[in-house]
Amino acid sequence: MKNILESSKNKLANDLGMQSTMLGSGESVRPYLALQKVSISFGSKLVLDDVTFAVMPGETVCIMGRSGVGKSVCLRLLMGFLKPDSGRVIVAHEDITDFSDQQLAHIHKKVTMVFQSGALFDSLTVGENVAFPLRELGGVDEAQIDETVDSMLDMVGIRAERDRLPAEISMGMRRSVAIARAIAEKPEAVLYDEPTTMVDPLMVHRLGNLIARLKVQFKLTSLVVTHDTRLAEKLADHILFLDQGKALFFGTAAELERSSEPHIQEFLSDDRLDSQATAI
Repeated sequence: MKNILESSKNKLANDLGMQSTMLGSGESVRPYLALQKVSISFGSKLVLDDVTFAVMPGETVCIMGRSGVGKSVCLRLLMGFLKPDSGRVIVAHEDITDFSDQQLAHIHKKVTMVFQSGALFDSLTVGENVAFPLRELGGVDEAQIDETVDSMLDMVGIRAERDRLPAEISMGMRRSVAIARAIAEKPEAVLYDEPTTMVDPLMVHRLGNLIARLKVQFKLTSLVVTHDTRLAEKLADHILFLDQGKALFFGTAAELERSSEPHIQEFLSDDRLDSQATAI
């Protein structure tokens, strides 16, 4: 395990080293999102321990691992909702570790998050939820907002639900609404927290296809927390596997499958059994 962890650290360091990689045009390629040697504790519990990873512009990275290993904490650090005890947090090519709320508000115009709950307003219709951030921005007339809402709902395949309340639609549809609302803000990056948890297999397939399509259509940088190896295989350019607060693995889905690390193989085996049970 020690050798594998060291190998993963070296690979992560190489990815961060891509900050100085030069394109043919002479422009340097830098990570759009990154944690650099980040540690954070809640009380006496060490949640992340010296974790490093990078997401390059236009790339999709999936964070995997068992419950409670700090996957969602990574997203909250990148959104600035949490501050690390040590290490640096890079978002939109900027070190946001010590940013004020006002500075983070500027970052949130570029990077948005789709919460596991959807975080929709219960008293607003589907259409009103998607329109909400556009109205908050100001300077956009209602006709243009309506046009954008229709376009976003068409894109995620739920325009027919526009006038319904969140409680009247399925969990999968609520996630689709949350994605539509996020994309309406025209971000550069989207962070997804367990987008396919607690939805039926057909909606898992649809949401996976939607996230993949949006990446291409809008040239998005994406970070996806998931337990679902099939979703990760569909979406991920690279996978970060967390275990006991550490970055145990960083590589492609094929490399993850070939890993000899017992914790990873146990996770993959359990996931296959869960998949088989769901299919019955």
